[in-house]
Amino acid sequence: MKTGTATENAIKIIRERGGTIRASIAAKSGIHPQTLSDLKKSGRLELISRGVYRLAELPPTSNPDLEIVASRIPNGVICLISALAFHEITTQIPHEVNIALKYGAETPRIDYPPISVHRFSGKAFETGVEEHKLDGFTVRVYSPEKTIADCFKFRNKIGMDIVLEALKIYKKRNRFKIDELLKYAKTNRMERIMTPYLEAML
Repeated sequence: MKTGTATENAIKIIRERGGTIRASIAAKSGIHPQTLSDLKKSGRLELISRGVYRLAELPPTSNPDLEIVASRIPNGVICLISALAFHEITTQIPHEVNIALKYGAETPRIDYPPISVHRFSGKAFETGVEEHKLDGFTVRVYSPEKTIADCFKFRNKIGMDIVLEALKIYKKRNRFKIDELLKYAKTNRMERIMTPYLEAML
């Protein structure tokens, strides 16, 4: 395949995938590593994190830290303060990306952005996961209700003031889904802790 044809074919494949691609996926899709290198040198591709490329023609990303983490750790789920910020139910500005991983999963090595890994097991990991498309990336993040239940579970780490603030903002901005909140309280074995706070909000 001629170089010009190879690069245009690579661009086409990357566009079809939303404008971003991991080097491993590119190889499986028939894009030679040298083609990626040539596209980067020519300025048509940007290396946004190790092994993750993005078309330079795309507009600036809206949430680059979450997008990089989602591309590098596809099996993780954005959680806790990072999820609160994503759902706009906190005044906190995360200084690292909080990510949930299954117990036993290998801790990822990622140079940027800084991450904080939290281990979840069984239903606590698997339930309440939403998938959002951001600039061609699929970001897995816990729902607002699951996130609040998780914050209660990790209240000693993140601070009860942050948890209660999130609950108040959630009530103002969302339909108060008491059944959903109680469901995830049960999943996290937080019913006894959460119920008095939830009842006070009704």
